[in-house]
Amino acid sequence: MGCPGGFIISRFSYIFNLLTNFYAANEKPTRLEKEMMNIKKHDAAKKKDFYVNDIGFRLILIPAFGIIIPLITGMINTYNFSNWQVKLSFLYTIGIAAVIWQGNRYLHFSMRSYFDWHNKPVQKILVLLLSVGFYTIPVSVLLLVGWYNFFAGGQLNWNVIWQSTLIILVAVVFITHVYETIFLVKETESEMIKNEQLERAKAEAELEALKNQIDPHFIFNSLNTLSHLIEEKPAKAKQFNDNLADVYRYILQNKARDLVLLKEEIIFLQNYFSVLKIRFEKAVQMMILVDEKEMDQYLIPPISLQILAENAIKHNEFSDTVPLAIEIKLVNDELVIHNPVRKKTLRKPSSKIGLQNLLERYKLITGKTILIKQEEKEFTVILPVLKII
Repeated sequence: MGCPGGFIISRFSYIFNLLTNFYAANEKPTRLEKEMMNIKKHDAAKKKDFYVNDIGFRLILIPAFGIIIPLITGMINTYNFSNWQVKLSFLYTIGIAAVIWQGNRYLHFSMRSYFDWHNKPVQKILVLLLSVGFYTIPVSVLLLVGWYNFFAGGQLNWNVIWQSTLIILVAVVFITHVYETIFLVKETESEMIKNEQLERAKAEAELEALKNQIDPHFIFNSLNTLSHLIEEKPAKAKQFNDNLADVYRYILQNKARDLVLLKEEIIFLQNYFSVLKIRFEKAVQMMILVDEKEMDQYLIPPISLQILAENAIKHNEFSDTVPLAIEIKLVNDELVIHNPVRKKTLRKPSSKIGLQNLLERYKLITGKTILIKQEEKEFTVILPVLKII
């Protein structure tokens, strides 16, 4: 046999390196934190540059307004104009409609990033009305006067000009209202999607944080066990350390997964229990009353059963003559984990990190809750498992 001191130092160095690498990896920003930041940045950019595909809308309504308004006001008289004059007149009024529409559209879209209905509704209304009025009225009057100069020999009919300008102004206000309605609908949908993405990212970030708690919690208890074995049973310390490495490998491989096959989790539990048997020998027993065929039909969050076994060991008295028997069985798509209660007096109050971690992980992953039944002589935990369809 080699030097016991060298063996102890090498084993603790091995586990210390694992811990160092684990915490160094977790100092970096998580993928989910980055995702939440990207969602917020994307949302801010989207508010500033909200695109509405209104080409068809404009191609239909601009010519329609350019033809209908002159006919309503009697500005274009088909009886006194030749066919070419009528065509050119309507082409000019359609141009007026296009200038008014495009100008108001540009002003409207430009000001959207400065005012919104949620934070500044009054300012939004005032800005819309003022921009519509200050642009539409002078531009309409100027272009209509131009029409009279080109097609009516400069004989202005101010009644028709003001009547046409009023109709144009009403039409612009209506179209602006339509645009705002479209924007509000799109923003509401976008806000709902963004909130869903943020909630999902938040839940995943919380889940990731809970998963990260598993490692230090497990390592802390394992180091205590290794320390005990080195002092009490040094011959078994090496075997314990080797088995512990296999168990920890499973944790590292499956920590990032939300669900694993029940079969994988039970195999892991058996490996973990072999570690416990090295220390406690006949004082701990485990009975798995689950059919092997059923193990491939269910999913469960990883490292669930190990936490419950660890909890039972931590809180109960047991010995070779009065062993702690942990029983696991599957009943109606629920995994029932049961053990007798013989309360151990702990030096320090339990932090209950393990059970609390499991409760929160289960709720986030499956949307279901764990049932815990604590009686005077029995302790039972019921885990809902997900059946593979």
